[in-house]
Amino acid sequence: MLKPGGRIEKVYYSIGEVAELFEVNQSLIRYWEKEFDLLKPQKNKKGNRLFTKQDINHLRIIYHLVKERGYTLTGAKEKLKYNREDVEKKVEIIDSLKKIKFYLLAVKEELQESGS
Repeated sequence: MLKPGGRIEKVYYSIGEVAELFEVNQSLIRYWEKEFDLLKPQKNKKGNRLFTKQDINHLRIIYHLVKERGYTLTGAKEKLKYNREDVEKKVEIIDSLKKIKFYLLAVKEELQESGS
């Protein structure tokens, strides 16, 4: 799939790519797959997991709850069961704020370099 600007966007990501994206072990991704019903990566003929953008978004939500907010797996499952939309919105907002922060830090660095 071609993104604006000519970059090609992948349809599927390997478990290694996903683990690297979240800076976690592949075993944790497999464990979360067993624990959370909303994670359903496809598997190829060899049995390798193939993650879509939607799977990655679900992982981002699970990661946020478990790793960033400190929820237990049971607590994260309950939060997703009863308040999933709210969690999804909060994760979107946090991601947007992180992108803005990254951009502003890059601008600050450029300004410091040009002012030196």
